[in-house]
Amino acid sequence: QVQLVESGGGLVQAGGSLRLSCAASGRTFSIYVMGWFRQAPGKEREFVAAITWSLGSTYYADSVKGRFTISRDNAKNTVYLQMNSLKPEDTAVYYCALGDKYRGSYYYRRATGYDYWGQGTQVTVSS
Repeated sequence: QVQLVESGGGLVQAGGSLRLSCAASGRTFSIYVMGWFRQAPGKEREFVAAITWSLGSTYYADSVKGRFTISRDNAKNTVYLQMNSLKPEDTAVYYCALGDKYRGSYYYRRATGYDYWGQGTQVTVSS
């Protein structure tokens, strides 16, 4: 089993920045990819960003490209999401996810490509 604990959410004004962290513990020796998804009220969960654990290849949703940066610290089993130039439409619960099997890059943008999920952290951007 793997446990994921997110932190760093909060309330910020439009144009501001936040950094989310997600620490993995437990059976972390087989991490293939970690990602961030978000879910706004009344909307489906959507992909935000992902990073492969060995090579550090990154993937972003078009809506956040150029504003958000995903990174990882392999030694700490932690993934980060630096969010800059935040907009009110970024308001959502942000979820960290971990995939412990190789499925290919097609699945990095899809919830079905992940095996474990965090509890979520609220990000609210005021206008």
